[in-house]
Amino acid sequence: MTRSQQPALTLFAVGMFGLGILALVYGDFALVWQPVAPWFPGRAVLAYGSGLVMLLGGIGLLFRGTAAWSARILFPYLIVWLLLKVPALLVAPGMEAVWLGFGEIAVLMTGGWVLFARLAGLREGSPLAFATGEKGIHLARMLFAISLLPIGLSHLVYVKQTAELVPAWLPYRAGWAYLTGVGQIACGLGVLFSILPRVAARAEAGMLSLFTILVWAPAIFAAPRTRLPWTAFFISWAIASAAWVVAQNIAPKRSANAEV
Repeated sequence: MTRSQQPALTLFAVGMFGLGILALVYGDFALVWQPVAPWFPGRAVLAYGSGLVMLLGGIGLLFRGTAAWSARILFPYLIVWLLLKVPALLVAPGMEAVWLGFGEIAVLMTGGWVLFARLAGLREGSPLAFATGEKGIHLARMLFAISLLPIGLSHLVYVKQTAELVPAWLPYRAGWAYLTGVGQIACGLGVLFSILPRVAARAEAGMLSLFTILVWAPAIFAAPRTRLPWTAFFISWAIASAAWVVAQNIAPKRSANAEV
């Protein structure tokens, strides 16, 4: 089963592994769980614990004997991570930035959800059975599609900030901001309404992967000892790999002739 999920599963595992290492190195939430307030009791212990969950969960996904348990642990962990974004939505629902943050972690969670649906192997009658199998994958796919909409919209709302992330050697940087924003919205709608959904999901995964390579990899080379580029690289990597997981689990449409 794990072999059938390759190479997306390995990419996802590496993303979890990298974020886990950063959390353990800095004894903090690697800039991605920052909604955990500084006054929260046992915050440092929780930070190290989250790092271990990501590190061991990522490693566990790579082995047949531990993949099921890793999927079972990472899925609820990612749900908690997503829920940490909810208070900001309640406080500032009109701010696009908070919807962007929610959408990005939602995409990451859908990747974990699809792996949970495929690999968890829950016993019959489990209360989480609805989240497994083809039904679970369909639900994850719908959440993935909806989550792409605020991500794409953020490129249009924050054109200047998005354009500044575009590599300087590319011409018409603002144009790329508009193009990728519209493209992500189109990908979300394509998956949501089953208009070439596999192509749309792959296109989204490709855009996120290019963003990771073109924006954050050079930032690491420019400042290899700085925390932010490493964190941004691995969170972007994890989100892109989650998109690949979703895309890989959208079955291609069979032609009418093939069904006869």
